[in-house]
Amino acid sequence: MKKIRVGITQGDINGIGLEVILKTFANPEMLDLCLPIIYSSNRTLTYHRKALTEIPGYQINHIDNALRAVENMPNLVDCYDEEIKVEYGKPSKDAGRAAFLALETAVSDLKQGVIDVIVTAPINKENIQSDQFTFPGHTEYLQSAVGEGSKALMILFNEHLRVALVTTHLPLAQVPAALTIDGIKEKLITFNNSLRRDFNIDQPRIAVLSLNPHAGENGLLGNEENTIIKPALKQAADEEHIFCFGPFASDGFFGSEQWRRYDGVLAMYHDQGLTAFKTIAHDDGVNFTAGLPIVRTSPDHGTGYDIAGKGIAHEGSMRAAIFAAIDIARNRARYDVARANPLGKLYVNRGKDNDTVDLAQADKNETEK
Repeated sequence: MKKIRVGITQGDINGIGLEVILKTFANPEMLDLCLPIIYSSNRTLTYHRKALTEIPGYQINHIDNALRAVENMPNLVDCYDEEIKVEYGKPSKDAGRAAFLALETAVSDLKQGVIDVIVTAPINKENIQSDQFTFPGHTEYLQSAVGEGSKALMILFNEHLRVALVTTHLPLAQVPAALTIDGIKEKLITFNNSLRRDFNIDQPRIAVLSLNPHAGENGLLGNEENTIIKPALKQAADEEHIFCFGPFASDGFFGSEQWRRYDGVLAMYHDQGLTAFKTIAHDDGVNFTAGLPIVRTSPDHGTGYDIAGKGIAHEGSMRAAIFAAIDIARNRARYDVARANPLGKLYVNRGKDNDTVDLAQADKNETEK
């Protein structure tokens, strides 16, 4: 099986991104699973490597173009020549610019098919802002850069729980006005499609959270449940045949472990879903940008300024993000192959003597087309 080419961006160079990347590939077994291509710079990566005295040394292939990547070792694409100082734990515009240069190079390679999937280390959403990057985060940037008109959906997941968001990086005061029937239905459709294609779940069951405390108490504590969320659920069920349930008050839903009964949970806003998720997921959570024609994952943690440079950051979430990108890419490929030209698999032509063509040969011929 051909190894999937995984592009990995450095994130904020003053945070823990490069530390968890370097720790991940200190395990040589990772190289059996993929061909890793790190987007950073030689100077920056070397600085971080010298600080990690507790991991064994290993070879990294330095290249100026991802097309020159080789198997059985990590590859480093040098994304900028300038020397940008690493200052652990300190936000800086220089660090933001370095993060963007790595991201821009990786996304360009992704669009050209040079890499198969992209895994992004955490950025500082304020420092990275510039004339070239005017987005709240990775999700919105990738939707603009490679979305081809598709709408992105943020999904946080691990082995047991998948949480998607109706609104993402939006101030809490703006959330109620941002909720619409069509908007929630659109997210449900995208979530349902992703659970089927990306996670290989045939008939996913989706729980939908309420906006207000106690699911609004039938209008006493807010009416968005009755006027927006419930109509969206009904339309998604009736028109799109999606198995969706709710709205559930989030405190009771997570506190009583009702989430275990569902394949996915749709939250109305960022902290509603992610506070519960990160409490449950611990060190193996993954951030996945669903709904786009590309595969992008990321660790579910931030820049980790408070522990940057101390050598104590845990690489579990980065490793899980890489595993997830590989799995999702393969799930999509299998899903698409299984559903390509279905009529060709159902009907078998007869030969000139009315003999039935061998089914196994017919399938083989269809696959080779």
